[in-house]
Amino acid sequence: MSTNTDVTRHGRVAVLRVNRPEVCNALDLATVREMTRALADLTTDPDVGAIVVTGAGDKVFVSGADINDIRARGRDDGLAAINSSLFAAIDACPKVTIAAVNGLALGGGCELALACDLRVAATHAKFGQPEVALGIIPGAGATQRLPRIIGLGRAKYLVLTGDTIDAAQALDWGLVSRVVPGDEVMTAARALAERVLSRGPLAIRLAKVALNASARVDLESGLLIETLAQAICFESEDKQEGTTAFLEKRPPQFDGR
Repeated sequence: MSTNTDVTRHGRVAVLRVNRPEVCNALDLATVREMTRALADLTTDPDVGAIVVTGAGDKVFVSGADINDIRARGRDDGLAAINSSLFAAIDACPKVTIAAVNGLALGGGCELALACDLRVAATHAKFGQPEVALGIIPGAGATQRLPRIIGLGRAKYLVLTGDTIDAAQALDWGLVSRVVPGDEVMTAARALAERVLSRGPLAIRLAKVALNASARVDLESGLLIETLAQAICFESEDKQEGTTAFLEKRPPQFDGR
């Protein structure tokens, strides 16, 4: 792996970082490919329970797609959905993903954060989809994920104006779940990951499947998915351990089965 990305481990929490501060952590093709490979490795690693995604430095999360890279792309590149494929893999990852937004999250950077399950932002973070100012549209998920997270009207405002919002506004709109001082964003993201990891791992995985389905299927089908997921949980060792630990007033020791 080159210096475009790096991975560090903190117990069962892995941190996947875009490391291109000289270009504001912009995503070019090489970086997207590296992130895709790193994500695949982390997804299949049994010692990793959660993945935190962030950017190098303390000013920018990810500024978006590399403009020189975008300028060179043609129709076939657009149809190849280069960035969108990476973000779809993050969205579908069976492990919980958390965006630690440590600064500007614009364009593809905002879409990267949207693809994660949870988002923690620094107080100085800003979010936006400025693509229309370049004569293009958000093409890596914002027209679909953003309305599902903050509502259609607010999503239209961000996409059609290209304006940015600050972390406080993002919290008010439900785009992020927590805002903390800049020097605390990674600590907060890792603490949130540890909190999720303290829960039943099988239940977390199945809950994510059901929650993701809520945006893709009708209510009746979604409820069926929920029922089937719950049935699997009811037969699991984790359910037995969780309920027994509750009755015995002790912390549960889950094993994901």
